[in-house]
Amino acid sequence: MIILDTDVLVEIFDRTSTKGEEILQRLLKTGEDITTTAINLHEILCSMQKFAAPVKETLLLPVLDYTKKDAALSSKLEQEGERTGTIVGRVDAMMAAIAMNNGAALYTLDPKHYNGFKSLGLKFFI
Repeated sequence: MIILDTDVLVEIFDRTSTKGEEILQRLLKTGEDITTTAINLHEILCSMQKFAAPVKETLLLPVLDYTKKDAALSSKLEQEGERTGTIVGRVDAMMAAIAMNNGAALYTLDPKHYNGFKSLGLKFFI
């Protein structure tokens, strides 16, 4: 399973983006289940409602919820970042927890947001 981060979704939705088309083709070749999270859906819908036409339908992509198990892990990830002096974004910790708890690889165009989680088990789609 591959979870798409918001920056990847933005590129795919941008019909003028050659990068988005390359990403889409690459994903289709994997044969993996492709999903995103409720957190990413929130970010995409906010952007679309703010900068684009009103949203009539949500993504057709499956969406993983943020669960109690994810909350427990993301809080530990955030605390580990604080302990080691690494700046950890709360939403990034939440995303990493969802991916880790679902055994999924995270596809992001900005891995530096998540690098602190790699040593804790976060997998990336590269």
